[in-house]
Amino acid sequence: MLLTRSAEAEVLGTVVQERPRPDAATLVGRGKLEEIAERIRDADANLLVFDDELSPAQQRNVEQAVDVKVIDRTQLILDIFARRAQTREGRLQVELAQLSYFLPRLAGQGSLLSRLGGGIGTRGPGETKLETDRRRIRQRIQAVKREIEHVRRERQTRRDGRRRQDVPVVALVGYTNAGKSTLFNALTQSDAVVSDQLFMTLDPLIRRVELGSGRGVLLVDTVGFIQKLPHALVAAFRATLEEVTEADLLLHVVDGASSDVEERESAVETVLEEIGAGERPRILVLNKSDSIPPGRADALLNGRDGAVLVSASTGAGIERLLETVGTGLALEPRRVRLRFRDTERRAISAVYAAGRVLEHEEDGGEVILQAELPERLLGRYRGNIH
Repeated sequence: MLLTRSAEAEVLGTVVQERPRPDAATLVGRGKLEEIAERIRDADANLLVFDDELSPAQQRNVEQAVDVKVIDRTQLILDIFARRAQTREGRLQVELAQLSYFLPRLAGQGSLLSRLGGGIGTRGPGETKLETDRRRIRQRIQAVKREIEHVRRERQTRRDGRRRQDVPVVALVGYTNAGKSTLFNALTQSDAVVSDQLFMTLDPLIRRVELGSGRGVLLVDTVGFIQKLPHALVAAFRATLEEVTEADLLLHVVDGASSDVEERESAVETVLEEIGAGERPRILVLNKSDSIPPGRADALLNGRDGAVLVSASTGAGIERLLETVGTGLALEPRRVRLRFRDTERRAISAVYAAGRVLEHEEDGGEVILQAELPERLLGRYRGNIH
């Protein structure tokens, strides 16, 4: 229901059905479909949304039975994404997902295509191309993929540059509307758009966060996950999701005040596995502590080792979270004495960039540095520690 409202539609009624297996022709069966058609007439509705994915045949059969436009969960999410996409990269990714979704639905979809003039499920960069034939759509898919691949290479180049600077990357992940953007603003002192609507963040935002004592990380705000996230979106947003798969640390943000914490937590873990980030180190962040009763907060923390309770809106727990991030990334500074040949200028410069140099001595062709370096980097200088 929240998905539908996020697409700016008015919900006039809902129908829930439990059945052992979906009906091959209509998903819900003939009897239930007649009931739905009657409810639509009584409410004078002009759109039917299924909270599941419909096959092309099921969508066609249901439309014929209810005589209104029918969309499924995937098409609804694509519509929301089309509304939210602001950058060229975001629009390309939405277009690829739309085209990939509609391609198998073109043949014999006369009634569907006649309804593509506007409204929910038809917005976005791909809408004017959906009435072309399969060959031209496949050509457009390949062209969009090439453009996205170019974007992906550019992102990889930027990531490589960040690695050379030895700045750790921390990515915010979580169920949509868990408060990631609010937490991002609290940690970075920035003003990313915040809303209680779903999928407000599509394009990754990257800002630096200072942890104190010269320690800093790059924080990435990413698209929210959801149960049954369409595979077309996962594939289309691969370039964006690589920010998650290659991050040094994930902050899994959970709305601790929601009634279905465990289900949302599990849905995010499922998506992380699907995109290849299941093994990335992470910290569980229980957000919205200001709305959680004390007893409930204790129950949530119990059994979740290392979890941090915060309120992104009030700032409670933020300092503790920053300390936990520093520990998780082994950023605690260690004082070391390093010896280099004076010709190793690049290595010496790297020490200055990565830590804090306390003393600099030169002695007979050697440079001796007293420095504070993050613990995570000490292995790199094992041969220089004196």
